[in-house]
This record gives sequence, structure tokens and C-alpha cells, in this order.
Amino acid sequence: MDLLKDKIAIVTGAGAGIGRSTADLYAKEGAIVYAMDIKGLEWIESADYASGRIYPVEMDICDFTAVKQQIVAIKKEHGHIDILANIAGLISYELMHMIDFDRFRKMFEVNVIALTYMTQLVSRIMMRQQCGSIINMASMVGLKGAKGQLSYSATKGAVISVTKSAAKELAEYKIRVNAIAPGMVGSERFKAVLEEKFAQKINDIPFGRLAEPEEVAQLCLFLASDSSSYITGQVIGIDGAAII
Repeated sequence: MDLLKDKIAIVTGAGAGIGRSTADLYAKEGAIVYAMDIKGLEWIESADYASGRIYPVEMDICDFTAVKQQIVAIKKEHGHIDILANIAGLISYELMHMIDFDRFRKMFEVNVIALTYMTQLVSRIMMRQQCGSIINMASMVGLKGAKGQLSYSATKGAVISVTKSAAKELAEYKIRVNAIAPGMVGSERFKAVLEEKFAQKINDIPFGRLAEPEEVAQLCLFLASDSSSYITGQVIGIDGAAII
């Protein structure tokens, strides 16, 4: 299938996990994909795409000058940008009284401020087009909270607020803005801490397993495609009915 044929897509956090799976899937569905991350994009060189193309962009999304230059270059090359998937993010696991506020500020910079700046720039292009889809990566802890993740859940709660407000501002331009709220996802990063900190949490997932990054990517695909043409301002959970 070519659900994204001839679409121009930007995916941040594409070095691993959900971002990598999303960039991969978008390209296979016919999109031209700019896969952004600060590192970890070597996988693209060996990937084989029968339909669609994918370009690695090694960049710090907190570098606003570099971000603007890249967005302008993509617009100049193709004349349009159709999809923005804001997936890059930092995470921490620490109780409230142990919060490292330098890390907390950095998480806000990446998870919220950089996401908002990317959305601001790309939406300006989409406004002139009168179309586009923006997908933000939130989290179930941003909706429900979680012990030991106050700082992370605060950033993801902010992502949800950004999503809902941006959706209202951009609806008149036919731009859709939605958020995805995963529960526990079996990315390499999460598995690295799972055994030490969260092994018992599997018992709180009625499905009895973690989500796979590819399963979250499928939801990113749906929200990027015309199949979700009347969906905006929504936060869609994908957590296997987990009890947080």
C-alpha cells in the first residue's frame, strides 16, 4: 500500500525505538522522509525501501538555528511539508524528592520547547498549503501520572496541552494535530531499565506484554494518512489497558 504516496514527512527521534519504526513505515508507505536525530541514524544506510525515500538528518532539535535552516531547505526542495511526527524525547525515572532539576529543564527543552518550535515552523508552511498532519508523542503518564516519573509526566502533560491548543488554532487551515499516549513500549531504551525498575509492571498490563515500537508506528501512520481526515485535537492511548 502507498498510504503516504508523494507526501513529505519529518520524523524526529528517528535514531531508535518508535521514531525509527515510524520513519521506516512512512518511507515504506511511499513518503519522502527526513529522519532526524542527534545520533543513531546509521540504520538508514542499509535499509531497503521499495517505495519511498528516507534521508538521515543528524541534528540537535534544540539548536533552533539548525532546525530553521533544515525546515527551510526541505520546503525549498519540495515546495511542501505534509507530515510532522514529533517523537524525539528524553525520559527519567526518579522520585519527586530526588529530581535532578538540570535534567528536568533539559527534558522540558527537548520534550516541549523543541517540539513546539518545530510545530511552529512547520505549521506556517502547512497554513499556506491549507493541509497537513502533526503527530506529537505524549505518554499515558502525562494523562494519569506515575510514581517515580513526576518530571517526565509533567513534560508529557505539557505536550498534551500543546496538542490540544495547536489543534484549535490550526483547524481553520485544515491542519490536524493529535497526540499519541503510549504505555510501556519495548524499545531498547526501556528494556535497558525494565529488569531493574519495572519488571513487576508487566503484571499491570492485561495484554501481558509491552507494546512493540512498530505497533505505535502504525498509529502514527494512521494519523498521518488521509484515513484520519476528521480527527484532530485528540490524545489516543495505546497501552494494552494498562493499570498505571
